This record gives sequence, structure tokens and C-alpha cells, in this order.
Amino acid sequence: MTPPPDPVRPRRRFLADTTPLREVPAFRWLWIGQSLAGIGTQLTVVTVGLQVYDLTSSTFAVGLVGIFALVPLVGLGLYGGSLVDVHDRRRVALVASLVLWVLAIAIAAQAWLHLGSVGLLYALVALQSAAFAVNNPARSAIVPGIVPRELLPAANALSGTTNAIALTVGPLLAGFLVGGWGFQAAYTVDAVTFVAALVGVHKLPPMPPDRAAGAHRAGLWSVLEGIRFLGTRPNIRMTFLADLCAMVFAMPRVLYPAVAAAELGGGARTVGVLGAGFAAGSVLAGLFSGPLGAVRRQGAVVVGCISVYGAAVAGFGVVLVVAPDGADWKLWLCVLLLAVSGAADAVSSIFRGTILQVATPDALRGRLQGVFIVVVAGGPRLGDVVLGSTASGVGEGFAALAGGAACVVAVLALARWQRRFVHYDARNPTP
Repeated sequence: MTPPPDPVRPRRRFLADTTPLREVPAFRWLWIGQSLAGIGTQLTVVTVGLQVYDLTSSTFAVGLVGIFALVPLVGLGLYGGSLVDVHDRRRVALVASLVLWVLAIAIAAQAWLHLGSVGLLYALVALQSAAFAVNNPARSAIVPGIVPRELLPAANALSGTTNAIALTVGPLLAGFLVGGWGFQAAYTVDAVTFVAALVGVHKLPPMPPDRAAGAHRAGLWSVLEGIRFLGTRPNIRMTFLADLCAMVFAMPRVLYPAVAAAELGGGARTVGVLGAGFAAGSVLAGLFSGPLGAVRRQGAVVVGCISVYGAAVAGFGVVLVVAPDGADWKLWLCVLLLAVSGAADAVSSIFRGTILQVATPDALRGRLQGVFIVVVAGGPRLGDVVLGSTASGVGEGFAALAGGAACVVAVLALARWQRRFVHYDARNPTP
């Protein structure tokens, strides 16, 4: 007799696929550690800004924190990737994680000792960013070495979901801890939770490089070899170019403060609501990512998602231009459109990461992940400049409308130029 169908099973198809966590213990440890550490990292990012402002009462001084973080990340991202390809990846990730943990303790110590030095904070943030430029490519290159290819979309969806949760929970937790117990408490939580990241890396198996296929020395020549490879592989190159279309033309975060103050009302609280809307879309996309593992035409989905992303940001601009100021529904329609853009960006990120991991030879994964770090770090910063300068000339609404439209046009033009990417088949990945 055939057993009755499980009423729970159909629903599970739509929820996040947790198979990588169940079947790959190494990934499970890595994911748990990174999830806990990610919340602490975002907590510190916000707290450093709050402490710098407390010490200086200068928004410009707070803005410099981003510069001190960005320059080492971009400058060392490529070199960090070359280190990953010539050394045991577990060892590289473990050493970089230890450095990050020591720096987290140092940041907490300066708060407990009431040193009150902005210069010291800048220096510690720069060192953290430099260590992250090595740690992140190592962790990203490790994943396709421990997770079967067919489970990579699910693994990337799980990682993306926890990253989005960290971006949401971290700032909220920072405000709660700093407001209740001071900067020391917030930094200490980061130092404690980062222990989980160390444990996660420690649980990994050794992952020595393939000396026959990979680079033999880290350095400029090794970095150039990775860049030359990228220049001859259109599908991998398109994962970066497609992301730049979204981040450079249509990253709306720089508009939030002015939009909140001038058009939506509520000031800083409304800025938080807008940011939370984008993050909520990312979280929901991850939670309901179950069907993504069966997608074959991953390149086409990337193009489609970035088009949806740009259209949603353009719609955000239309609402700002057309809707009357002060209307409650205007705020919530903006939040809804930002949630759509966040969800589309999350799905795009899952498949861009999967294509990069699968189509890149193992010997070059570290260097290509280093390029990825540079793009991910630099793209949004450049987008802040592009959309911010546009808004100063035509206003925030028209800037979002123009940026979103430019994103759609650019990614569709790229797809027409690189038709192979649209036809990329996950069953037969080609770089």
C-alpha cells in the first residue's frame, strides 16, 4: 500500500535547502562560525562609527572610517587571493582569522581603557580590513572544495541569508548595547562571537594547493596570471560586470538620508526602515531559496534578477517623484520596492557566486575571489559617488529613476554582447 504523501514535503521545496548543513559537516561548522561572527562584525562596524562621532562630533570623521577600511581591502584583495592559491587554504584562513580576533580584542581593549584616540581606531580598522582581504578569499575558495557542485547554490543561499540577517541584526544590537552598556560591551560581544569563526575554520580538513596546476609564489606575477585568466573567460567576467551594473548605477543607500529628511519624514529612524526593507528582501529570498538548486540557466537568471533590481530602484525613484510628500503609503511603497530590489540582488548574488566557484579552476579560485572582493568593496562605494552626485543635480527621485533605468539598459546590453552567459548551463559549466 502506498503511504499517503507527506503534507510537509511540498512546502519544503520552497524553503531554503539545508542539505549542505546536514550532509557536509565541514561546511556546517564554517557556516555556523561565520554566521555568529558576521553579526559581531556588523555590530563593530556600527559601533566604531558611533564612537568616532562621540569623540569628534564630526560626520566627516565618521566618513573617514569607510576610507580607512576600503583602501586596504581594495589594495590587498588581489594579493590576498594569490596567497590563498599557493598555501594551504585552511591555514591561510586560520591565520587571518586569528589576526582578526586579536584586532577585535584590541578594539575592545581601547574602549575599556578609555584611550579616546580616533587615530588608533582608524589604524585598527585599517588592519582589520587588510586581514579581511586575505580571510574572505580563503573562505570563499574553501567552499567549492568541500561542498559538492550540485549543492553550491544551496550553500551560497544559506551564506547569503545569514549575511543579510547580520546586516539587519548587527546595527540593531549595536544601538541596544551601546545605549545600555557603552562601547565596551558592543566590542566585547564581537570579540566573543568571533571565537565561533575560529572554531569553524579549525574544523576544516587540510586543503593544500595543487602545485602542478597552481601558482608557486604569491605576488604580482601570480595576481596578473589571475587577471589574464579573467580576461579570457567571458562567463566569469560577466559575473563581475553584471554586479557592477547594479552597484555603480543603482545602489540607492546614499539617497536614504536626504529622502528620509526631505520627502518621507522621520529622519534617522526612516533611514533605518529603508535599509531594513532592502535587507528584509534579501533574507526572504534566502529563506525561500529551495527551488534555486534546480535552476540550470543560471546566467539568464542573473541577467533577469539584475534587471528586476534596476526596475525596482527606478520604481523607488518614480514614487519619490510622483507621490505626495508626507503620505504614509509613500514610505511603505518605497520599502516594498526596496525589498524587491534586495530579493533580486540576493538571488543574483547566489548564482554569480556559484558560477564563479564552479567555472573557475581550483588553482585560480583564490585569485578570482580576490578580484571579487575588490568589485564587491569598490562597486558600492563608486555607486555612492555616482548616485550622490546625480542627486545633487536632479534630486533624489530622478537620480534613483535614472540610475535604475541605466542599470537595466546596461545589463541587457551586456547580455546581448555576451550571449554565452545567457545560455550558461549549470550542468556543463564553462568559464
